[in-house]
Amino acid sequence: MSSDVDFADFLRRIRTGDEDAASELIRCHEPVIRREIRMRLHDPSLYRVMDSMDICQSVMKSFFVRVACGQFDLNEPPQQLKLLVGMTRNKVAFAARKHRAQKRDIRRREAQGVEELELAGVDASPSRIVAGKELLSLVREHLSDDERRLADLRAGGSEWSAIAAELGGTPDGRRVQLSRALDRVVRQLNLEDSDG
Repeated sequence: MSSDVDFADFLRRIRTGDEDAASELIRCHEPVIRREIRMRLHDPSLYRVMDSMDICQSVMKSFFVRVACGQFDLNEPPQQLKLLVGMTRNKVAFAARKHRAQKRDIRRREAQGVEELELAGVDASPSRIVAGKELLSLVREHLSDDERRLADLRAGGSEWSAIAAELGGTPDGRRVQLSRALDRVVRQLNLEDSDG
């Protein structure tokens, strides 16, 4: 992106579900995200049970849902990349903790034959995830009317101070309300789970 105006337009297009903009974001950032995943998987045994593409898809799902609802204040591409890398680190840590908590026996996984291993489907690409206006619709269905109004105002580009003036409360209070609402819905829909 050559300017702040270009980035603002790019972000607006992503918020409205523009598949070309989403595909561009994935094309630019997927290699960095997957490299970050590989660097974060310190335990070699985790490589056999965690796929970098699954975690990458989980990061992208969460990012697109949250950016479409206006949760993030991004002004330039480096902020966006930093956010995606941070989300990736959190997802890898979550997936590793989940794996260890379930006390899976890695040796059993190693002994499986090729025919027993789960293979990613052809349609399991990040671009398939992004084509998910259905996903955004599902997220919106799980928001209360007040939360949906808040998400609409943010997605429309309203500043937190303007939202607080219109809906009442404080800018920070409204920001926290949206963040908590999206956290709740993302958990309800299992979007934070790197397996899904």
